[in-house]
Amino acid sequence: MGDNRRSQIKMTDEEIEAFLHEERTATLCSMHPDGSIHAVAMWYGFLHGAVTFETKAKSQKVQNFKRDPRITVLVEAGDSYDQLRGVELVGKARIIDDADSIWELGKSVWERYVGPWDESQRDGLNAMLHNRVLVTVDVDKIVSWDHRKL
Repeated sequence: MGDNRRSQIKMTDEEIEAFLHEERTATLCSMHPDGSIHAVAMWYGFLHGAVTFETKAKSQKVQNFKRDPRITVLVEAGDSYDQLRGVELVGKARIIDDADSIWELGKSVWERYVGPWDESQRDGLNAMLHNRVLVTVDVDKIVSWDHRKL
């Protein structure tokens, strides 16, 4: 029964894509040196279609990924059991320290959370991206669920 129910609630690729674009906050998980999990709520954007985060270059998550690139990202929604939806991305974190990519992702995040981009916002975006790197998810496995399908 578990496998049948699991197949009933699994999202299609198109549903996963739409869900990731409509939701706004992800839980990003990395591994501390002692093996415990470092979980943080993060805003995200898309770089070449991949879920990507901008963060301080010296942040704990970046230090963790330099040592151990395993990453899990969870995006979820729903206020009652029958409305629960989620996508879990499991893979390897790739740190990107390329100015053009950082700028591209910065604009993606700006448009998702602040509003339409125009050049008058360049100073604000520059301030947001100061001393930042990107963490993109090279996905090995996707798990999804949508309890509304039951």
